Amino acid sequence: MSGRARVTLFAMLATLLTSWSLTSLVDSAGWLLQAAVLLGVQSGVGAGVRRVPLGRTLTVASQALVSLLVLMFLFAGKGESTGTGPMAYLVTDFGALFRRGVQDVGEFAIPAPLTDGIRLLLLAGVLLIGLLVDLLAVTLRTAAAAGLPLLALYSVAAGLSGGGGASAVSFLLAGCGYLLLLLSEGRDRLAQWGRVFGAAPSGRVSAASGYGGAGTGQALAPVRTGRRIGAVALGIALAVPAALPALGGGLLGAQGEAEGGGTGVGGTISAVNPLVSLQGSLNAQDNRVVLKYRTDSPQLGEQYLRILALDEFNGVKWEASARALTDVPERLPAPPGLSEQVRATGTEVRTSISAADTYAQRYLPMPYPATGVDIPGKWRFEPAGRTLVGDQLGKDKFQNVQGAMYTVRSLLLRPTAVELQAAPEANPAIKAEYTKLPDNLPAVVADTARQVTKGSKDDYTRAVKLQDYFAVNGGFRYDTKVASGTGPQAIARFLADKEGFCIHFAFSMAAMSRSLGIPARVAVGFTPGEKQSDGSVNVSMRDAHAWPELYFEGVGWTRFEPTPRQGITIPDYSRADAPAARPSAPAALPSQGATQPSAAPSKAEDCPPELKKLGECGAAAAQHDAGSGGGGPSPATVLTWTLSLLAVVALPLLPLLWRRRVRARRLSGGAVLPAWEELGDAAWDVGIAPDEALSPRRAAGRVVVLGRLERDAADAVHRVAGAVERALYAPPGAEVSYETLAADVLLARAALLGSVSRGARLRALLLPRSAVRLRWSASAHWSSLKARVAPGLTRASALLSRLPLRGRS
Repeated sequence: MSGRARVTLFAMLATLLTSWSLTSLVDSAGWLLQAAVLLGVQSGVGAGVRRVPLGRTLTVASQALVSLLVLMFLFAGKGESTGTGPMAYLVTDFGALFRRGVQDVGEFAIPAPLTDGIRLLLLAGVLLIGLLVDLLAVTLRTAAAAGLPLLALYSVAAGLSGGGGASAVSFLLAGCGYLLLLLSEGRDRLAQWGRVFGAAPSGRVSAASGYGGAGTGQALAPVRTGRRIGAVALGIALAVPAALPALGGGLLGAQGEAEGGGTGVGGTISAVNPLVSLQGSLNAQDNRVVLKYRTDSPQLGEQYLRILALDEFNGVKWEASARALTDVPERLPAPPGLSEQVRATGTEVRTSISAADTYAQRYLPMPYPATGVDIPGKWRFEPAGRTLVGDQLGKDKFQNVQGAMYTVRSLLLRPTAVELQAAPEANPAIKAEYTKLPDNLPAVVADTARQVTKGSKDDYTRAVKLQDYFAVNGGFRYDTKVASGTGPQAIARFLADKEGFCIHFAFSMAAMSRSLGIPARVAVGFTPGEKQSDGSVNVSMRDAHAWPELYFEGVGWTRFEPTPRQGITIPDYSRADAPAARPSAPAALPSQGATQPSAAPSKAEDCPPELKKLGECGAAAAQHDAGSGGGGPSPATVLTWTLSLLAVVALPLLPLLWRRRVRARRLSGGAVLPAWEELGDAAWDVGIAPDEALSPRRAAGRVVVLGRLERDAADAVHRVAGAVERALYAPPGAEVSYETLAADVLLARAALLGSVSRGARLRALLLPRSAVRLRWSASAHWSSLKARVAPGLTRASALLSRLPLRGRS
């Protein structure tokens, strides 16, 4: 193995070992094998291009292009695409998946599920670092500087994991990879100096390797010393933080605090957006208690603990819009839209809540609408959603509800159906903001909403009909294992399949309400929980819930309950005159008081890890079904795909086809000099570089010796050389060519290919060294063009210099 090939191999290994530090950021390390394969492809392309050889810029460009193409084909079809054909399938999908990955990174807590978007970001990041390391260590031959991108990769993992992911093992692997890279480059540099005197071991030193004698196999003193220094430095870097507790919180900290202020202890529930873990909570096997409370509310069934409101439907999912936060006032402002008449009929209740040590949520669960909160710590208030959010305590550390004990004062409102039915037109600003719908919302959503509410004369009646459509008479089925998605196409799929859990019911009713002009949003939190014998109430993971809130002027944001789940009560103000019994859902989750769940927990085969993100399971299939039309691909699409695949297959064969075309042109006319040039290129392709200083006879002898040609092939080479001498030195009119000229060239070429190994033969066919003539030809044409244009530019410059200065800026 050559020195540069060895450095290439260790540069790839250093990148891969450093990438191990990223495995703690996701819940699966399966992507690391893909990264190893992709790094091998990228390094192989670089090694092949450098053998041609091409310039440094073209080498890096070739590696980047191949890496991008491999990524595009690897992730093709896994993102959301609105176009058709291969380009939309590859390019549009690739960009959409990249954007989704960025959203997933900001949405999931560490360790995040390995979604397709996050996998793409990980692989793309590792390939980018690998390209930089290869550029610095191999192309530019500065292996020491290659430590900078490796350090950046390790620092990203350490920073995102808060120290917990950057363990001693990760640091050891990254350090070993970098040291191996430095040693491989040092060995290559020593080999270039030849024999080393004074410090070499006994025996002969190989000038080609730069290492120890043939008899001992030991390394030279400089290399041994470098290895020892590296090992000692790495050991000190690992030992000192362990011996000094004050350094334990740095890059090697074994247990950093989780985002949101968690301790990092196993089992902690930590999510910036509680919607992320809602389906997992409903399907959890260990139904842990996350909250306990006592309240003086006379209606425990209305004691929903609300976390936050999702008020923005961006065409992909529902999410909480970014809003300004304020300090928490002693008395929270009046709820928007609440009139004094409705407030007077309500009751202020007091609820004392304690959170479990395993519940690390930045949003504070509390009844709605809260009028005052008494809680220690640093919290901020978001007025529009009336939520409390944990403030930042330090770098990557936030206040959260973990282990907190707090008291909430809230209003228990009792609006009547008459008040809701007589509600005036909503505030224009609220209506404008909370009735927005994405342009790509399928028409079936609004059509179904109009059909269900046909004949209704007011928004309240429309809302009740929508609620009953989902909960009573629409034939919908509650199932926590169904994952229909959360985007526009997913809502259409949910309306067709009529299966889902609280998120799908809440999202769909909110979207349909907005299509009817009713301001709507989605609230996320917990149902009231299970009352204990001592009067307290336990709220467990399976009490996680989502419900729509609709705005009525004079009442404010009002809860509706479209989910046909056992144990959930319909609000009194939304009941019909003759309340109908809610049907029991065949796969419904049991009420809070039940002891055994009727819906089995979701398994990995039901929802793959990359689709665990809420609302993404089945979303791709939904969109594909929506866009396919059911009639199969069109002939134009099939033709486009076929041509694209043929182009991809033909791309590696272009050098082979080019050489075949050039060879046919050179040998077709029977001219001697083109045939001699073809023979020289055939020898060049197998590694015998041309030497223009030799005469044709000596050049032929050199090809015969270096190519180890047999007698027949050697005679053919000498016959071609003799024809070249006659063409160059014979008097005019002499016959220089002969009938079997082309056959002799082909015979010599076949013998040259047969004398080398299989790998060298493939290299000569697929990546011929003589292809560098294309680069020379392009450079010559460019120089010729510049030579032709230069006089004109000179004359134009002279004319401009003669113009008067007046008027010139």
